[in-house]
Amino acid sequence: MSEYPSTEPQPSYVKLAMRNMVRKGGTSIKHFLLSAVGLLAVLIGLAYLTR
Repeated sequence: MSEYPSTEPQPSYVKLAMRNMVRKGGTSIKHFLLSAVGLLAVLIGLAYLTR
C-alpha cells in the first residue's frame, strides 16, 4: 500500500508551496519581499565595493 493512490499524481513542491502561501496569507509575502530586498541590497553593496 503506497501513501498516494496510483490514480492521483503526487503533488508537486510548487503546488504545496502555493497552497502554504495562500493558507498563511500575508506573512509569507512579507518574508518573500524582505528576502528579495535583502538580496538586492547585498548585490548592490558588492557591486559598489568591487567597482
